[in-house]
Amino acid sequence: MRLIAIETCTEMCSTALWVDGALDSIEVRAPRQHGELILRQVEELLARAEIARSSLDAVAVGRGPGAFTGVRLGLGVAQGMAFALDCPVVPISTLQALAQQLVSEQPDTPPVEILAALDARMGEVYWSLNPVVEGRAQAAPEQVSVPGQVLPAWRGAPDRGIGSGFAAYPELVERSGLSEERLYSDALPRAREVAVLAVDAWERGGAIPPEQAQPVYLRDNVAAPPKPREEGP
Repeated sequence: MRLIAIETCTEMCSTALWVDGALDSIEVRAPRQHGELILRQVEELLARAEIARSSLDAVAVGRGPGAFTGVRLGLGVAQGMAFALDCPVVPISTLQALAQQLVSEQPDTPPVEILAALDARMGEVYWSLNPVVEGRAQAAPEQVSVPGQVLPAWRGAPDRGIGSGFAAYPELVERSGLSEERLYSDALPRAREVAVLAVDAWERGGAIPPEQAQPVYLRDNVAAPPKPREEGP
């Protein structure tokens, strides 16, 4: 199995290459530079592995939610590559990949349930509550809401929390009930985890034709509504 994965939904621009179980990746925090970097990263990984694009079986992509421009860019690049190579696309939830990052980095004591939260701007967060089964963060319903409405009020705290939503909104930390040592608020989604989850999805029949791959935005508005004009005296 040979698969390239890209993730551009946040300020992290990253690419990963899976070749028969071996994983290599490039990760750069580069806001507004994803369009310049992503294809260079792809070519560098292929060169390091000494394989041609034509040998790839699939292209995986973080399909959102996340920054609108980043989601569109990543999906567009993935579709373009897949059309050119006549191979399928494997779309992966950005929040699921974020949760998987925590699982991958704590293999000896994997959490049972992870609250993944990304800053959605406009006073809101993208979030999902991902259970962990056999070393994999599972897909879960994705939502966008104000921090005070994340998680049902009646339920207890998840095992861990990860993502920029916790750094952006202190009230989310309080809402989650998580202590600081159980929070990983500086983490952003990476292509490494997109690749790992995509291989599993591929084996379950989750690869689709490139034209069927769709972004997940969770909301339609991309900017804060204008403030009402103040009336003169």
